[in-house]
Amino acid sequence: MYIRILFLLPVFFLASLTGCTQGKVSPGETNTKIMKYKELTKEEEQVIVHKGTERPFSGKYENFNETGTYVCKRCGAPLYRSTDKFDAHCGWPSFDDEIPGAVKRIPDADGVRTEIQCARCGAHLGHVFTGEEYTSKNTRHCVNSISLDFIPAGSKALTDTAIFAGGCFWGVEYYMKKMKGVISTEVGYIGGKTDHPTYKEVCTGTTGHYEATEVVFDPGQTTFEEVAKLFFEIHDPTQWNYQGPDWGEQYRSAIFYRNEEQKKITEKLIRELKEKGFHVVTEVRPATTFWKAENYHQEYYDHKGTTPYCHGYVKRF
Repeated sequence: MYIRILFLLPVFFLASLTGCTQGKVSPGETNTKIMKYKELTKEEEQVIVHKGTERPFSGKYENFNETGTYVCKRCGAPLYRSTDKFDAHCGWPSFDDEIPGAVKRIPDADGVRTEIQCARCGAHLGHVFTGEEYTSKNTRHCVNSISLDFIPAGSKALTDTAIFAGGCFWGVEYYMKKMKGVISTEVGYIGGKTDHPTYKEVCTGTTGHYEATEVVFDPGQTTFEEVAKLFFEIHDPTQWNYQGPDWGEQYRSAIFYRNEEQKKITEKLIRELKEKGFHVVTEVRPATTFWKAENYHQEYYDHKGTTPYCHGYVKRF
């Protein structure tokens, strides 16, 4: 990363730092094949990837009124609540609101309409229109059924999300995205006091943010505990305000739990590590707003074609 503060360290301390880059993830711990998103049929791909449109009145959710949550077909991200769905008699599912931060709007290639995409994975959903006065919110998300899955109220989610901070987010993401069951990853900033922080601002140490990685995984293939164990084994949880040669408060070690179960599991793993003799300094904090980092930070090592210099696998459990 282009802003680093390097200090002259005693020889014995340097030796301990270089140790964190040694060791590789054992074959049983991760997949060499990077898992992206749910495999799509040709019809789904035509709409979701190539921005096609399904025939009107043909979709599964056009005339559908169950209570629950509509999620992205490709990555499982929650997009719309059933309470925001209404019948616009247009031939496609219509919603007058989205789950905050779930949908992004971009100018359509036709130069007239506004396309809507899943904010997490960029899947094409449809188009959004305003000024039609169908509802008091005066907004209509016209969505292809084929771009959606539905989770009935009270059902177990199709995906789960964990947020980890453990030094440079490039290295954490590099190892996390290879783990079996991980669907997608995204790096960003969390825990600070300013909205929409930039990398340059975070590196000043004045915003209070951590460099973090958001990990979306399939609970049917792995668990939060297994993902958290890997986190503790790909960074050094005994290092405070730095990780290897990277210094600064943005490199603090922390797990930002999204519910009480994640909190309890994290605390249990920390107790186990302390019983093994590790002086763990990893913080356990409730999740706050996760701000996506600039695009050039996403999947950095894959694009660069190199491997992390300050992260490596060390078995601890």
